[in-house]
Order: sequence, then structure tokens, then C-alpha cells
Amino acid sequence: MKVESGKHELDRTRRDSYHYTVYFEPQPDGTFAVVFPMFPEIVTFGRTLAEARAMARDALRCHLEGLRKDGAGIPTETPPAGSPIREEVVIAI
Repeated sequence: MKVESGKHELDRTRRDSYHYTVYFEPQPDGTFAVVFPMFPEIVTFGRTLAEARAMARDALRCHLEGLRKDGAGIPTETPPAGSPIREEVVIAI
């Protein structure tokens, strides 16, 4: 906070909103893994769904702030052309 002529002047920083798809995958131990398809490098989880949501927001915010600090562009997510198709792949080796 800056002080000027005896008055407090707020240090205003630019706040932008970003929207990304996130998946919360239930794990066998009851926790939830967090997956951002746009950012596979983000790894976090939560013991509950509520905690996983909070951890997802925190991890994404930290990652985007890091990109901004490094001078890298913050990518925008391109929505898929249709609904994702979920399938299980089975192989035998």
C-alpha cells in the first residue's frame, strides 16, 4: 500500500477471469484427483470434493500467476467441437 500526503492509496492490480475445464476423478481411497486437460502439469487432489475444488482453484491460480510472472502468455481453452466421448480401452499383454 502506498502512502501519499497522509492518505492511503490502494495498489490496484489488474484482475482477469479465466475459465478452464477441470475433472474431479474419484480415487479408490475416497479422495479426488484433479485433472485440467489444458494443463497436464497441474497435479493436485483433495480428501473431499469440496477440498479438491479449493485445491483446483489454488493450483490453477498459482500456475497462471507463474505464467504471467515469467512473461508467458496465458492460453485460452478452446471448447471441444462436441461432447467428449468417454471410453475404456482394454489391452492384453
